[in-house]
Amino acid sequence: MKSTRYLLDVNALVALADPYHKHHEAMEKWFQSIEVSATTWGICPLTEAGFVRVITNPGYSDPLTIEEAIAYLTRLTVLTRPASGLNYEYWPISDPWVALASPFIGRLFSHQQVTDSYLLGLAVRNNGVLVTFDKGLGYLAGSQYSRNLLLLD
Repeated sequence: MKSTRYLLDVNALVALADPYHKHHEAMEKWFQSIEVSATTWGICPLTEAGFVRVITNPGYSDPLTIEEAIAYLTRLTVLTRPASGLNYEYWPISDPWVALASPFIGRLFSHQQVTDSYLLGLAVRNNGVLVTFDKGLGYLAGSQYSRNLLLLD
């Protein structure tokens, strides 16, 4: 069986962490339904930083402290089912933005897609799948990279 590597974007990670988030149930359902044989899921430096930025913002509905956000990120490694083959994986980034985003440059139409293009490029580079609720990423991926994107409802 082919292995799948999933990379969570910021909104997917926030939805996983916050039981009151509008997408929490969908994220939990997806997470529990992952085909686990040789499957990994994880985050990268951008999703870590974005998670902390969003979840600790005083304007967030139920913000965490910095310490609570860090503790949550630390606990992510236990959200794994090693007996069934599901494992957490940290995705480091060593490539420049231009290198990872280059396949999508012609589809960028907003400053709000800069990080999205980097994350999608990271998924493409690592033969993985970016998990998101952001429908705009479908346009960015186009048909050529649709296999590297999972849009959840």
